[in-house]
Amino acid sequence: MGWTPADKPAPEQHDQGQSKPRPTLGPSTPSSPSGPRSSTTNDARKLLHIKKIFIQNIDNMLSDKLVEDLGKTGPFRIVAEVKEADAVMRGTCFESRRLKSLHSEVFISDRVTGASIWQDTILRPFNPPALQKAVDDTAALIIQHLNDDVQQAQRH
Repeated sequence: MGWTPADKPAPEQHDQGQSKPRPTLGPSTPSSPSGPRSSTTNDARKLLHIKKIFIQNIDNMLSDKLVEDLGKTGPFRIVAEVKEADAVMRGTCFESRRLKSLHSEVFISDRVTGASIWQDTILRPFNPPALQKAVDDTAALIIQHLNDDVQQAQRH
């Protein structure tokens, strides 16, 4: 006896013919002229209400560069004491000499509740360019993504 179409399992049915949404890490963000965006805004309302931010120490002096650059162009005032801040920026910035890359992850969270507000992940090559140049480029990209996301939140 051979195989018949009746033996074929029925395709998976979804409610009213619509496919179920796939889980994601957060809302997708549009691409920028420099390529795909790596930042995610988890709470646009809280992002807009940040006035003062404290930046914790981040490896490879990324925090120093972020303090310098955010102080010049960022949407927030940098404060020296965490208790003065509305939000805290923390993260990692580690180099892989074997892979000749710099991997950075930066997070902004509510100072009081610890709730995630915004995050960005940057992977930059180095050697060449030098490690410090990769850190500087990473800081510039983080600031650009943060400013873009603040502007996008203001439009909505």
